[in-house]
Amino acid sequence: MRYLTARKRAEGKGASGTGTEHHWYMTMSAVGLAFLVPVFLYILGSTIGAPLEEVIATFSRPFPAIITALVTVVGMRHFAKGAQMMIEDYAQGTARKAAIIAAYAIAYAVTAAVLYALAKMAFIGLILGAMGA
Repeated sequence: MRYLTARKRAEGKGASGTGTEHHWYMTMSAVGLAFLVPVFLYILGSTIGAPLEEVIATFSRPFPAIITALVTVVGMRHFAKGAQMMIEDYAQGTARKAAIIAAYAIAYAVTAAVLYALAKMAFIGLILGAMGA
């Protein structure tokens, strides 16, 4: 004899049991990006056309580097999860698995490249700052 009804067991689970978590994550990352992206665009826009030394000096400072890293990590994670949802809706079989893997690989590759570039600029800025002092 079951004490829980079928409805009670299914309540809050969504189709696969993770729909609510996925929706909550996508909503929170979208809200976070809504605040981060304008700040990032201002920082990036201020460096367009500037000499290399000035760009390195800008991204060597903590605030622009942290904003850039946050936009990249949160944005690429948001992209990967959104692409996965789209792929799951429209692809089937092996193509679905390959496309999801490709989407995550692209997201992680872009994230790694941007974080590497930021670390390199911070290191170069540290070296240039030490030489100028």
